Amino acid sequence: MRGERDGFCRSAMAALVFLALAPVGKADEVSTADLAKAAQNPLASMISLPFQNNTNTNFGPEEKTQNVLNIQPVWPIEWNDNWNLITRTIIPVISQPALTAAGSRESGLGDISFSAIFSPKESGKRIWGLGAVALLPTGADTLTQDKWGLGPTAVALTFDGPWVYGGLINNIWSVSGSGPNDINMMTLQPFVNYNLPGGRYFTSSPLITANWEADSGEQWTVPLGLGYGQIFKLGKAPVNGQISLYHNVEAPTNGADWQLRLQLQFMFPK
Repeated sequence: MRGERDGFCRSAMAALVFLALAPVGKADEVSTADLAKAAQNPLASMISLPFQNNTNTNFGPEEKTQNVLNIQPVWPIEWNDNWNLITRTIIPVISQPALTAAGSRESGLGDISFSAIFSPKESGKRIWGLGAVALLPTGADTLTQDKWGLGPTAVALTFDGPWVYGGLINNIWSVSGSGPNDINMMTLQPFVNYNLPGGRYFTSSPLITANWEADSGEQWTVPLGLGYGQIFKLGKAPVNGQISLYHNVEAPTNGADWQLRLQLQFMFPK
């Protein structure tokens, strides 16, 4: 098990270094730099379609690998002359290992979340937004909590030279459904990006969660890690590619040890 985990970490780091050393053409330096910062802004007025794949090692009581592909379409709406409404849907496609020795792996759709955030069109250097998030019990069998959920969400960020930093927070409470357990879950995602010439950047964007319904000592999942991203073209279409590696320094029993995150974000600037 340890050998598999070490090989996984070495492969991830080798891929990160390879991307960091990849050449970038100077002709597109200005436009790709602008696209990189737009990709790092959750409230950017730009349609995008990210595919984010998360591979989690040593997950569950059998310490197997879990894989979650999040399809995350972002669709901004011009609400009026002063405000934009940014909508984001997260559609998880999950491959989950058996949770018992006699069980089997299950794959399918997880619970979908949908958020809508109002953000001022002109907010200066400090960008912010407030809105709501809803949880839909769309998952199959053991991949769903079988509860409808609702809660507030907020985003704030700022640009400081090559730096982009900020965070997203929400808390979802269950409001109805037939699942046996209530939901009271906080998600906090701070992010720090350092932009390099040519649309390249280093990033850290850990997904911190707190399950307030869990017992003491079992509530928090806290990853730490680093990644690298780069804007490139597929034909004429700009794409934001990213690779990150995170280690859970705090996790509940049966939580994952490591997470490898790979992302392709297809961007449709105006």
